Amino acid sequence: MAGGAWFPDRIDGERVILRRHVAANLASFRRWYADPEVARLARYQDAAMREDEIDRFFQVRAIGPDSLAMAIHVRVPDADGSAAGGRLIGTCAFSQLDGDNGSALYHITIGEKDTWGNGFGTEATKLMLDHAFGRLGLHRVALSVFEFNVRAIRAYTACGFAIEGRAREALWRDGRWWDEISMSILASDWRRTGSTGSSQASPRTIAQRSQRRADLAERLARR
Repeated sequence: MAGGAWFPDRIDGERVILRRHVAANLASFRRWYADPEVARLARYQDAAMREDEIDRFFQVRAIGPDSLAMAIHVRVPDADGSAAGGRLIGTCAFSQLDGDNGSALYHITIGEKDTWGNGFGTEATKLMLDHAFGRLGLHRVALSVFEFNVRAIRAYTACGFAIEGRAREALWRDGRWWDEISMSILASDWRRTGSTGSSQASPRTIAQRSQRRADLAERLARR
């Protein structure tokens, strides 16, 4: 599998463009995760992250070798009519990539609060799932979300994720206990959403995905 196929420089959508993180994005991370409203949705502790915690998080999750992380930019027209990545509004990533079993964990944060509720996170998630299943040949993508994050649960459901379980009363927040909800999407679920235009994979396609998983496992083993 070519490096660009495994970890592309960019993925273009209709309203957002996903690009690899650069060191300058750390400033946005520091602002986002120091905001109590953002941190409330992203971490177990009932407090914003300290700057040193954010710096370590950025090094590991955004530009480290153990995750496939993309910066979420609003798509804007360039001077020549082509698409360019404009304002940086968030981040999304796959971690715990397992090529042998074709699985990964998904994470997303929309840090710019004035863009919440506009569907940018939903589109970014769909682009990442297209990459996971269509390019990497993964079989399963999972995530966890806090029960009170209703907007995120609604967006994940729209992308094809299904609730598969919950850790009951795992989080104390706002004076009460909340569940942590586990969700996942399989390649077969993704195909049914219409991303590939087919509800069944041909034997050739299945073989191609198996080869991609083998390539991914080999690449991960060499890191």
